[in-house]
Amino acid sequence: MRVVIAGSSGLIGSALTASLTADGHAVVPLVRRPPNPPSGRVSETRWDPAHGHLPASALDGADAVVNLAGAGVGDHRWTRSYRRQIRDSRVLTTATLATTTAALTSPPPVFVAGSAIGYYGETGDTPTDESAPPGKDFLADVCQEWEAAADPARKAGIRVVHPRFGIVVASHGGAFGRLLPPARFGLGGRLGTGRQYWSYISLTDTVRALRHIIAPTTPAANAPTPSAPDTSALTGPVNVTTAHPARNREITADIGRALGRPMLFTVPAPALRLAIGGFAEGTLMSQRIIPARLLASGFIFTHPTFPESLASALTVPNPSA
Repeated sequence: MRVVIAGSSGLIGSALTASLTADGHAVVPLVRRPPNPPSGRVSETRWDPAHGHLPASALDGADAVVNLAGAGVGDHRWTRSYRRQIRDSRVLTTATLATTTAALTSPPPVFVAGSAIGYYGETGDTPTDESAPPGKDFLADVCQEWEAAADPARKAGIRVVHPRFGIVVASHGGAFGRLLPPARFGLGGRLGTGRQYWSYISLTDTVRALRHIIAPTTPAANAPTPSAPDTSALTGPVNVTTAHPARNREITADIGRALGRPMLFTVPAPALRLAIGGFAEGTLMSQRIIPARLLASGFIFTHPTFPESLASALTVPNPSA
């Protein structure tokens, strides 16, 4: 299998690349810098999504195109310019990939265009699946544009899937990775009231879910079942979270138990907003997301609960290290 990946250097992208190459598949990372020489099963291609440039040859013979690119929503304060970067880094990359893919004489059978559960906005205590309408905040607007940018591929008859990622539980990157350092020093605790639901998934299950979506007949080597169901008809939004979202206060308590550290501190909502700006709304927002379509497709989680996801995060090494 040959998989083209945008955003291959990120938390999910690097783990997906490592998983695919370990199982003998070829990966073509799309990079904005001069590409490195081919190494093993990895062969980089340079592109410029901001200007709509992507050599069609990069997609020749691809079995799947995966877009995981996007500026980190928690990396900077949400100034006007950074909000634009958050939006453009997702929408323009997806549009460039979708347009180029749609124009191919022999396009790949599947285009995986990343998204996020930010699509739903605040859901409170209500269990929410893929049938729910979009929210009305900034991230919900971005997610709608992000998914719509894949329309050229959709109209060309390519199977388009939007994995709506929740909080990826990993120790070495992403938003969750920032919680662990202070917790290790006994400085952790709940955020705001702690009543808000967080919807999460282990990094291992995130990669497995993507491979399940891309090519279910070639599951990852660590799949819990000997054969995967055929999900080649799976299209549209797919929530990539476990079926057991937990409240922030429960999650922080589990982190304290796993690390053997007290979680005594509370960061009030106003202080969090002052410290990190707009991103605070994402951490204070309650999202009780259910992966209805993933479960219906036959996917089986290896880490269905938060303690299991956390244990995996504390033992799995950084795949990009």
